[in-house]
Amino acid sequence: MNERAPTVRLGHLYPDHLNIYADRGNIAVFRRRLEWRSLGLEVVEVGLGEEIPGDCNLYYLGGGQDRDQLLVAEDLVGKVEPLRQAADNGAVVLAVCGGYQLMGHSYATADGKKMPGTGLLDLETAAGDDRLTGDVVLNVSLDDRTNTVVGYENHAGRTRLGPACTPLGRVVKGHGNNGEDGFEGAVSGRRVGTYLHGPLLPKNPWLADILLRWALDHSGASAELEPLDDTLEQEAHATAVARAGLKR
Repeated sequence: MNERAPTVRLGHLYPDHLNIYADRGNIAVFRRRLEWRSLGLEVVEVGLGEEIPGDCNLYYLGGGQDRDQLLVAEDLVGKVEPLRQAADNGAVVLAVCGGYQLMGHSYATADGKKMPGTGLLDLETAAGDDRLTGDVVLNVSLDDRTNTVVGYENHAGRTRLGPACTPLGRVVKGHGNNGEDGFEGAVSGRRVGTYLHGPLLPKNPWLADILLRWALDHSGASAELEPLDDTLEQEAHATAVARAGLKR
């Protein structure tokens, strides 16, 4: 790889605690899709008690058990300001499942504990009586483009959005944010939260490239990405749609 090639700097927050759903697979997708285009990815891992760097182009929070999520919440809220400032300046934030809940104002667990949130997305979450699980298919519109996004959900949380963010997508199959309003995930600027894991990005190269274009734009590099041969990824995507009981 050309050492002078544009590089995306990614802050992977709490990889040892928020990695229950093969979340490192999303990091691997970012790396490979950049490498295939002779671009680079620099990953900075941030754990408990460590400062969040404010100079990343892309930040990632994965999912975790409630006990780990509570531990992370107490640490994250006290040091979130560099992340907030970076996001306000156009850095990308992708948060999945538990990380998505931490992006909101708070999360009330089933046993009555209320985790503080970062408020990076205008939403509230409270645990329901049962879990919402299964394959999910969404219609998603980002950057004036619309496509199908697939994934798997397994969450007790019922998330409700406030007026300062919009849903990531409309549910075609699955439960979504709360099993009632027909929407999944949340978007505000370049901040994206979703319950979809499995991991999310291997079967959704379209979404991965949108996030990478945003991150490259934030880095000051050209945000144009050469097309890739996504035959295998699209086959996996189609299989997920069929598994959800929908026609390809």
